[in-house]
Amino acid sequence: MILTIETKSRTELQDITSLIQNAIQRKGVLDGICFVYVPHTTAAVTINESADPDVKDDIIEVINKLIPWQANYRHLEGNSAAHIKTSIIGTSELIAVENGKLVLGTWQGIFFCEFDGPRTRKLHVSFVS
Repeated sequence: MILTIETKSRTELQDITSLIQNAIQRKGVLDGICFVYVPHTTAAVTINESADPDVKDDIIEVINKLIPWQANYRHLEGNSAAHIKTSIIGTSELIAVENGKLVLGTWQGIFFCEFDGPRTRKLHVSFVS
């Protein structure tokens, strides 16, 4: 299943937990593994706290400090920072599914990470029962 994600900022973390949960319900998956994959070199996916929106803002602030947009990058497109951020965060996650629900901790959510937006992105979601 391919989902479309619309991003609005150069760098943003978008909570996609409900999108993934809805995909599970549409497919009728009761138990298994959910594989989430981002097929882009400047976007990623991660699991982190979703209860407090300040956490995602803190992640963005720190990752932008660690990997600034302007540096001695050689990549001519001007988005080397986005490529580096994606490599560090990663492009896939595996999440258990039990009784038709994602198995996440109390405070956890799944985030699409945009590092070179705004853009229209694709997100692949697969299931193994």
